[in-house]
Amino acid sequence: MQLVVGRIGRPHGVRGDVTVEVRTDDPELRFATGTPIATDPADRGPLVVANRRWHKGVLLLTFEGVVGRDAAEELRGTMLVIDSSEVTPSDDPDEFHDHQLIGLAVQTVSGEPVGEVEDVLHHGQDLLVVRRKGQEDALIPFVRELVPEVDVEAGRLVVDPPEGLL
Repeated sequence: MQLVVGRIGRPHGVRGDVTVEVRTDDPELRFATGTPIATDPADRGPLVVANRRWHKGVLLLTFEGVVGRDAAEELRGTMLVIDSSEVTPSDDPDEFHDHQLIGLAVQTVSGEPVGEVEDVLHHGQDLLVVRRKGQEDALIPFVRELVPEVDVEAGRLVVDPPEGLL
């Protein structure tokens, strides 16, 4: 499974630098000079990081072979991806990567099936997007009070929703 670690934004300057919307906890590792990075769409890569720097809180990358503003503009919107096997598992039993949660079956504490985790949103509060058959998707805050159990090996998580959430 591929994980997005960044999204290429607008060009910066005229030499071929691009802004990057960082979507990883470890940009220094993922975007180290000399690192090849796969892309989505795949035909735009792989891209090899030639230079990395921060400018006013924004990550700027230069890729080998991308010279000039026009070449940088052609990369706008490209997703920078890695294989999920490259992600080191956390030592914290209460910390999960998005790819571990997506696809898990969701059930209530009483064992009633709810649906399946389709996505994880990060908007101040982590939200699980749960696809329900024949119903609108449910957004469930990913907090211990509402999600008391996550069992990745068994492929399920348990929710204890307050009345009206589902």
